[in-house]
Amino acid sequence: MGQAKNFTTSAMTLAVLTALGGCMGEGLGGDIVSRAGGLVADGQSFVGGLMPGAGARERAPDAPALDGELSNGDRSDTIDALLNRRSVLRDGPYAQVAKAVLAANSRAAEADLRAAMLRAEARELNWLPQLGPSISLTSLGSVVASLLVEQTLFDGGANRAAREFARADVEVAAVTLALDTNDRVYQALDLYLTAQAADARAAVNAGGMARMERFEYVMSERVRAGINDRADLQLVQQKLTQMRSDLLEDQEAAAAARAELAAMANGPLDGVTGLSDLGDVVGTAQPLEVMKVAAEGTRGLAEARALQAGYVPRVTASGTVGQSDSAGLNIGIPNGFGFGRGAERAALEAMADAADRQVLEQREDSARDVAAIRGRVTSLARRRANIGTIIEQARANYTLFEQQLRAGQRTVPEVVGVFRTKLNAEREAVTLTYDLARQELLLARLYGTLVDGEDI
Repeated sequence: MGQAKNFTTSAMTLAVLTALGGCMGEGLGGDIVSRAGGLVADGQSFVGGLMPGAGARERAPDAPALDGELSNGDRSDTIDALLNRRSVLRDGPYAQVAKAVLAANSRAAEADLRAAMLRAEARELNWLPQLGPSISLTSLGSVVASLLVEQTLFDGGANRAAREFARADVEVAAVTLALDTNDRVYQALDLYLTAQAADARAAVNAGGMARMERFEYVMSERVRAGINDRADLQLVQQKLTQMRSDLLEDQEAAAAARAELAAMANGPLDGVTGLSDLGDVVGTAQPLEVMKVAAEGTRGLAEARALQAGYVPRVTASGTVGQSDSAGLNIGIPNGFGFGRGAERAALEAMADAADRQVLEQREDSARDVAAIRGRVTSLARRRANIGTIIEQARANYTLFEQQLRAGQRTVPEVVGVFRTKLNAEREAVTLTYDLARQELLLARLYGTLVDGEDI
């Protein structure tokens, strides 16, 4: 009978405190911690909501990391904007590389996002009564254990600000995940372009190696016959040695980039070659850094409101269930008397203004970055067009010099010098082509359009 009575008393105490919180919430407006839903949260009774993990939405193990629905059921404009992004990587080598490195991604930022989402779901229940054991030692030396129940009735908006902070924290984590994912894809594609460019430069030298070795043989024979001085032979040998050194250096650079890329993809990507055309890199997307600063500003304002709420009285109803039951109202000011409330309110307004200015500053910085990238793209495209003309002229000069060499009008060192000019122009053309591709990818990373939002 005693246990049944205690259980009935406990249940009644919980119901009264929760209902009191709901009634107070209707009467005192926005500074109340209770939700306007009565005794039901997320489809469960308030008793179920008090159990660990209650109210948390079940997620499939393979569910996408980004979810536009926040813990309170509202849609997040920030996360929806991330989900609506479409990758500019069409089917081709770029997409193959991106798919491989994303499949091998450890996704530490995703773990942070899931933790933030769970914290937000937990904060949505902070309007419910708090339960905890109360253990005391009596004057007679016996231990008395009871159950302490506390329901916050008025807190100046502290718990509401805590919920807003947790939701904003989810948005910050979501943008961070998008940044991390796009950065990973860019790093992989940068390594891919490095390997491809080094291979292409090595191919240029390899293609001219036989001709340079032939020039060395001709010069050595002419020196042996006493036609040319040995200094001419050394000049040709020095250029041939430089070509071999450049070839070896390019091969080593390509091998190192491919090895690093293979480590990111958990396997080699030797069969992937070539470049891909990109779609509309910018579109209507907003730079990810701007979105992150805006989300951090929202989170900072929520944190400031929670701190400001500590300067107003906090009203709680508490009760003890055990050998001797008790109940009462408690009034306190967490941060003491609010002599600094005026300054705190001014600081909150200043933080709001600072957050807006930080977004504007980041938007300006991103615009400058975009302008710089576009300037480099224009410059590289112009140089690539010019280098094509230079290559044609160098080839024509080499053909003419070779004909004059056969006619005895040119020396071998002169022809070798023109031949090396042609090879250097071809190598520079390769470098410009891949540098231009890298700048386009860099612009896509800035806007976060290297990965589909659904794949993040």
